[in-house]
Amino acid sequence: MASVAVYPGSFDPVTNGHIDIIERSAQVFNKVIVAVLHNRNKDPLFSIEERVLMLQHSVADIPNVEIDSFNGLLIDYVRNKNAKTIIRGLRAVSDFEYEMQAASINRKLDPEIETFFMMTNNQYSYLSSSIVKEVAKYEANVDGLVPEYVARSLYEKYGPFSTT
Repeated sequence: MASVAVYPGSFDPVTNGHIDIIERSAQVFNKVIVAVLHNRNKDPLFSIEERVLMLQHSVADIPNVEIDSFNGLLIDYVRNKNAKTIIRGLRAVSDFEYEMQAASINRKLDPEIETFFMMTNNQYSYLSSSIVKEVAKYEANVDGLVPEYVARSLYEKYGPFSTT
């Protein structure tokens, strides 16, 4: 049986921390579906289509990773994709409480689907999409925070970055 895992998120935008989780997950699972969530509670900078495209460019060299998007309950999407695992990245202890609640409700909704928590690489523990957008909004350089294609996309939204 092939192991299929879903890594959901808003990815607005995808960061090098997300890429770290994707690359490492792809070494553990036969197939990783990175699923961009349409979250009605957020006002994203990038459209779903833009986020999917940024992810496709960022992981094009990883053959067992598929990029998709979805609306609705994550557990329904995971079932629909015949996956048995949800991947969640943790940066710090502060992420754990929310992620534990989400994993618990998902387990209640479908006890056969497991949540796989993965700690991000320490070099990305401070990194979030919100921080990247804040840095980019003030036209600071985002090199090293996001893949090159994403940096160009941020440039198109906010304008040129300084070299400092």
